[in-house]
Amino acid sequence: MSRVCRRYVLEGLEAALYERPRTGAPPKITGDIEAKLVMLACSHPPDDRKRWTLRLLAEQMVFLGHVDSISNVTVYQRLKTRSNPGK
Repeated sequence: MSRVCRRYVLEGLEAALYERPRTGAPPKITGDIEAKLVMLACSHPPDDRKRWTLRLLAEQMVFLGHVDSISNVTVYQRLKTRSNPGK
């Protein structure tokens, strides 16, 4: 039995149609922050670099004041999602 069917049987129609509030912190990267990250990744890298690295992008996002902190893994995940929108 699927999860939605089970929720319908046990809790009713409303529970099956709508998700419950999720626990945890809200996402750090919002749409406007993600757009700034993509714009930065598409721009020319600093003069002493040939290309952007994930770590350099993360450091630059903090330096520019777009976020308080961000890991290079988060940068990778967001850019990967943007380059493969069908996923």
